[in-house]
Amino acid sequence: MKRLIAILALTTLASTTLVACGSGEPAAPAAPARPAPTEAEKLALLAALPAPYNQGDLENGRRAFARCRSCHTITEGGSNMTGPNLYGLFGRTAGTHPGYNYSKALKEAGFTWDAQKLDQWLSGPRTFLPGNKMSFAGLPNATDRRDVIAYLKVETGFAPEQP
Repeated sequence: MKRLIAILALTTLASTTLVACGSGEPAAPAAPARPAPTEAEKLALLAALPAPYNQGDLENGRRAFARCRSCHTITEGGSNMTGPNLYGLFGRTAGTHPGYNYSKALKEAGFTWDAQKLDQWLSGPRTFLPGNKMSFAGLPNATDRRDVIAYLKVETGFAPEQP
């Protein structure tokens, strides 16, 4: 019992010490997480994509993207892994996601990610941009690439331009 009381006392002391380490200012509240889009919202976004991506099969895109999940996350604020987090990919300059150590080839690529660039990349990353460090061989099937791109547009915060 004495040991339990000692552990509780140390735990209380440690938590009090950690609180005291701050600046004295109350911590800014974390931004609320954006709610995940509903299935209806996902289908509406899919329909708003330009052709051929508006004809994408999101379920096939999710399945095909499974090959990518060992290296990439797609959630907002998700971690970088072997590859960078892909949330907000479309419209981002290649080689610029914060906190990821890109190859020299990608840092110097000088293009912005769009559906066409990603389609070329996914068909063969090594041939599209020699010198990059991605070891993935690519997706040879054009339908799988279309569906992965549609899936990523729907899942990674892409907002189509309004007319």
